[in-house]
Amino acid sequence: MSSATPSPQVQVVAVVGPTAAGKSDLGVELARRLGGEVVNADSMQLYRGMDIGTAKLGAEERGGVPHHLLDVWDVRETASVAEYQRLARTAIDGLLAEGRVPVLVGGSGLYVRAAVDRLEFPGTDPEVRAELEAELAARGSGPLHARLAAADPAAAVAILPSNGRRIVRALEVIALTGRPFTAQLPGPDEEQSVYRTLQLGVDVARPELDARITARVDRMWEAGLPEEVRRLEQAGLREGRTASRALGYQQLLASFAGEYDDATAREETVRTTRRFARRQDTWFRRDGRVHWLSGADVDRPKLADRAWELVRESAAR
Repeated sequence: MSSATPSPQVQVVAVVGPTAAGKSDLGVELARRLGGEVVNADSMQLYRGMDIGTAKLGAEERGGVPHHLLDVWDVRETASVAEYQRLARTAIDGLLAEGRVPVLVGGSGLYVRAAVDRLEFPGTDPEVRAELEAELAARGSGPLHARLAAADPAAAVAILPSNGRRIVRALEVIALTGRPFTAQLPGPDEEQSVYRTLQLGVDVARPELDARITARVDRMWEAGLPEEVRRLEQAGLREGRTASRALGYQQLLASFAGEYDDATAREETVRTTRRFARRQDTWFRRDGRVHWLSGADVDRPKLADRAWELVRESAAR
């Protein structure tokens, strides 16, 4: 099969889908065939030191393909989609200027859209934010998530009930604009795209995906995730409003605090990761631009070959 770079009409290739579906390996293979480079769109892989628990590819697994926007933030820093958008656009524009194809890879739906679509992010109001954060501290995220579900059901589906920071932000935007949080997002159509983007979704049947998630979590524990979280705890992980809520990290921090034992932390990580994967799938299914690779395609190398066919077909249009 030829590995000649397709027509520059395909400016950006995005590989999306739920966690444990195989996005990272596919992104590397497509970047290799395209002569392109990978741009990370996984919100937690932006954090330095969060390697095992985010399934960050090691140097050998990257196969010599350059990766951008890994290890950008300190674990104490609060994530900002607006800041990610700036970083991602800078990386994408730089690659395009060099004649290289950016391959955007990740399952953080809002980050993917921030990179390739015309999204503008409303400002913040310190008083509104402080009031919501005080309520979060006093009552927990459950009541706030219930309020979000009443005001904006689509946002409530996309945001985990345990993610207090994102719930607060969504409610803040609703309070400031008088509109649902998801109404701030333009419709997923070509007119809203900054780049001509081909989005490829990796679709894995739910029973298989659940099994993959369990196996991945087991591998993470065996690879030393508890020790990684211990090291990051010393580096200020508990202070990080975003990083401390990452799957696996949150559960281990709770275990270290005596809330439950290590085995329960592992079980909770599997459970919450499976739930998160369903939310990721729901998010991407709403976007009709995503071309899904499913069925037999998810078996390598068939997955890469089918994805490559779609890239070539898109370039020919």
